[in-house]
Amino acid sequence: MVFYKSFNNNMNLKIITLISSLFCITSLAGAPSVILETNHGSITIELNEKKAPLTVKNFIGYVEKKFYDNTIFHRIIDGFMIQGGGFSNEDPPAQKKPEKPIKNEGKSSGLSNVRGSIAMARTSDPNSATSQFFINVGDNSASLDAGGANGPDGYAVFGKVTKGMNVVDKIKSVKTGSKPMKALGGNALMRDVPDENVIIKSAKIFKEKTK
Repeated sequence: MVFYKSFNNNMNLKIITLISSLFCITSLAGAPSVILETNHGSITIELNEKKAPLTVKNFIGYVEKKFYDNTIFHRIIDGFMIQGGGFSNEDPPAQKKPEKPIKNEGKSSGLSNVRGSIAMARTSDPNSATSQFFINVGDNSASLDAGGANGPDGYAVFGKVTKGMNVVDKIKSVKTGSKPMKALGGNALMRDVPDENVIIKSAKIFKEKTK
């Protein structure tokens, strides 16, 4: 009788484990991700369309239009972040004309600017984000999250790096300095620009499939 009871308990545990595994697979299936192919390696980013739907839709739109292809990470600060999505791979780099700004989801998403997260770059206007994004290379939650040191609105996180953080770490360590850039408002000398272009060769979207 004891053996039979133990056998039943083991079977129940296996069934519960199997159901839990199936639930996890279902919840992750179809989650959109983007692969950034750079001249330093590949970076895979999982997008959180459930918590940041407007921001993810905006980002995917740029990816589908190949806006990010042959652009650069134009602003790199070791210990802080790497920023890209706005300047083409030219000499000097030229700013691309983006689509209209989107609403800031920094407050509503509940996502945090921790290491490995991706967020939208913007000006001092909370709702000014367009195409440019940055990947946090350190924990910047205290300064960039809603209600933090940079104000009540925060910088909208919409995903995280799931593969290739070693590539991000290589990029954050490149030599930087001041460089002339062709901004939309005219030529400007910008700081924290890589000495040698860090190129986003392509950005491609894919969805995880249920196995």
